[in-house]
Amino acid sequence: MIKVKVSLRPLVNKINLPTVLKTALLPGDSIERLFIATQVGEIFYIGDGVIETFLDIRSRIITLGGRSGYDERGLLGLAFHPNFNNNGLFYLHYSVAGTQGPGALPGSFEPNPCDSRTLNLKWTNRETQYDHIDTVEEWILQSNGQPEKRRTLLNLRRPFSNHNGVNSLNFSPETGKLVLTTGDGGSGYDPFNLSQNDMEIAGKIIEIDVVKNTFINNPPVVTRFDELPPPIQETLTVIAKGVRNIPGISYQSFYNQYIKYAGQVGQDLAESIFSFVQYKPMPVTQLIQASIMKSDLNQEGFINFGWRGWEGAFPTSIIKECSANPSLDQQTIAYYNEAVTTSPWRLQPLTSYFHNDPRPDKFEGTALTAVQPYMGNAIPALTGSVVFTDFDRNEESGPPGRGVLAYTRVRADGKPNDFSVIETDYNFGSESSYYVSLGTNLDQTRLFLGVYGSMNVTDSNKGTIFEIVPDS
Repeated sequence: MIKVKVSLRPLVNKINLPTVLKTALLPGDSIERLFIATQVGEIFYIGDGVIETFLDIRSRIITLGGRSGYDERGLLGLAFHPNFNNNGLFYLHYSVAGTQGPGALPGSFEPNPCDSRTLNLKWTNRETQYDHIDTVEEWILQSNGQPEKRRTLLNLRRPFSNHNGVNSLNFSPETGKLVLTTGDGGSGYDPFNLSQNDMEIAGKIIEIDVVKNTFINNPPVVTRFDELPPPIQETLTVIAKGVRNIPGISYQSFYNQYIKYAGQVGQDLAESIFSFVQYKPMPVTQLIQASIMKSDLNQEGFINFGWRGWEGAFPTSIIKECSANPSLDQQTIAYYNEAVTTSPWRLQPLTSYFHNDPRPDKFEGTALTAVQPYMGNAIPALTGSVVFTDFDRNEESGPPGRGVLAYTRVRADGKPNDFSVIETDYNFGSESSYYVSLGTNLDQTRLFLGVYGSMNVTDSNKGTIFEIVPDS
């Protein structure tokens, strides 16, 4: 693939950790403005070179950081209605203040292929054994310029603190529906296999029909689709399952249809970018009916990313010899049976990059943080490609941390493709520069990069927003 070099042009600095970067036209406005949502609960926009506060919900956000300072909760999703310029509607996904629980397990989890008890855990006592509650809400920008909450769409109880998604709300240009990407619930290795269970909300990509009014303004806190009131069930369809943790879904217009991109954060081996065009959305009412009747669903066209049996293109990778139990010797891959049963249905990645890679022109990654198409002409080598970011280049030299920018593109023959690092000219000096978010404008001709100087959300005002521009 062609080697590309770009410049980073600073737009805003000294902000908190930026989780979402998007542009929108304010009602009555004709200028597209860049909106920046921070993990602690602030939303800003840049207008005429000045940063303005759009909304501050820090008081609504769960206390972040704990003992370590690292956290994957907070304000995670912001999406503007396709008709926001006229109706003022926008949507938020965040972790709710005052909902901290003890967690679903007392300690860390790692599956043991030689001990079937570790491979079949159940999430019990969900009403008390959980970490926090996430909410998805509809807001409106009133005529006086003040945002106001209109209704709650979902309240989700989460088992662990991590894998809640990020940039988790986006509107589909195909269906006009709000798309929510939910992680598998956290810990590691999806202890309860929520991602493959059709009744579990965790580990899915979900479409929400926001046009339908359920007349339920404060829905119950749930973990499963069949716990939702029927009017809410009827607003939901499921696009995909087998999700570990996804930094949003993005859409690229292509010959009167759309390529969908979704990045999957890996466990031990690989970070993966998936792409698909055709899919068969599954109404939640249909999923529930199949569960009640104990009937098999037709999975043709239903997207399955393969987790937890697969990590990208590889079977989940804990391997041990079970000499004490010879009958398990053939199952030394942690989720051997799940790798087999999901094989016919799972989607192959468009590309993957690895936590260990000796090739000189590649990099060793840690965690995928964003995937965005680029349709502009200012950087011709990237036109029509999909650009992605990794949090921190894994280097033996140690700190300071350095994020990575890279790209790939869909092949005409549909086969998996390689990727290439995008070189940047910006000098971060001795400061860490973790690449935490990536965004585009409405027609995907500009790219914006969010960088943070710390791994910890409790370290304040270490964020900078750049525009990615042609190499000077």
